[in-house]
Amino acid sequence: MGETTRRLMQGNEAIVEAALVAGCRFFAGYPITPSTEIAELLAARLPQAGGRFIQMEDEIASMGAAIGASLTGTKSMTATSGPGFSLKQENLGFASLTEVPVVVVNVQRMGPSTGMPTAPSQGDIMQARWGTHGDHPVVAMAPASVGETYEATIKAFNISEALRVPVVILLDEVIGHMREGVEIPRAEDIQLLERKGPSTGPADHLPYADDGTGVPEMAPFGTGYRYHVTGLFHDETGFPDMSNATADTLMRRIMGKMERHRDVYEWTETTDTEDAEVLLVTYGSPAQAARSAIRRARREGMKVGEFRVVTVWPFPEERLRQLAGGVREIIVPEMNLGQLRLEVERVVAGRARVSGINRTDGDIFKPDEIYAGIREVYGGER
Repeated sequence: MGETTRRLMQGNEAIVEAALVAGCRFFAGYPITPSTEIAELLAARLPQAGGRFIQMEDEIASMGAAIGASLTGTKSMTATSGPGFSLKQENLGFASLTEVPVVVVNVQRMGPSTGMPTAPSQGDIMQARWGTHGDHPVVAMAPASVGETYEATIKAFNISEALRVPVVILLDEVIGHMREGVEIPRAEDIQLLERKGPSTGPADHLPYADDGTGVPEMAPFGTGYRYHVTGLFHDETGFPDMSNATADTLMRRIMGKMERHRDVYEWTETTDTEDAEVLLVTYGSPAQAARSAIRRARREGMKVGEFRVVTVWPFPEERLRQLAGGVREIIVPEMNLGQLRLEVERVVAGRARVSGINRTDGDIFKPDEIYAGIREVYGGER
């Protein structure tokens, strides 16, 4: 007790164990490959921790149940894969506008439609940001290892609670089913963030009043605080208000809080970028293959660096712009036909040439594939 331990874990198992450490006490979901182990494990583990597990009739209801539990002050989570993630989008938009903290795990698989349920993909990158309608705040993270998945899950709950925003953990099937040794930190070394409780009594509480941070206080239902929660545009009392001024104020606040609090959620990593001529922008499991390819290219005299994005949305624009100014080419390896590359191209805006290495066959990246892409940029010459 009280010491760092090391455990062999599957990615989906790391989600479960980290969620429990983060304080998750409610899960609602519906089994779907390749995320099913998350529901299976939480069905056993949550009751042991004093929590509740509910298997719902579908993914829409699962998302709604998680939102409802969160409104009572309970840290809540749901998990799914691509087709189920599509079904969650309407209620994900509801959580965004009503500012209800909730964590959504999406273990991505090949799509569209039923696709290839057991094959890896990163096809839900754009859906994680733009899947529901309207401008809306959301954070999405794509960890690159099982150990990082454990850390990202704790961060996801912290971000969701601190900013009152839905947070999506974008695993891909490779990470979800991979087994790696994971360092489990000591309990006293884990920082947990909590939502801001009410500073006034029930009679004076305004559930959507801005205290200057952009993040309102949140009173749990069932403790004497009664207020309105609606998917309509609303004023600081929570009741519907269709005026232009109220709509504009609300939208600018919920989107503005994301930019204001980038320090809470932005998570990137740079490697060998000081002298890089070519930069790989990576995320998720392809980052592991990219790292090996970069080491090989470096040994052969090619000046290659890596900008690894863990927080995919909101995108770390400023850091990429800084790096793009010093390189001639940016390569984005991803298991889709270029979803994040489009965002990279937008941000880089001609500062460097942007190309992609793409897989859509349900197989994982090998280091040789990414190395070949680097070599091609160098024209076959060292």
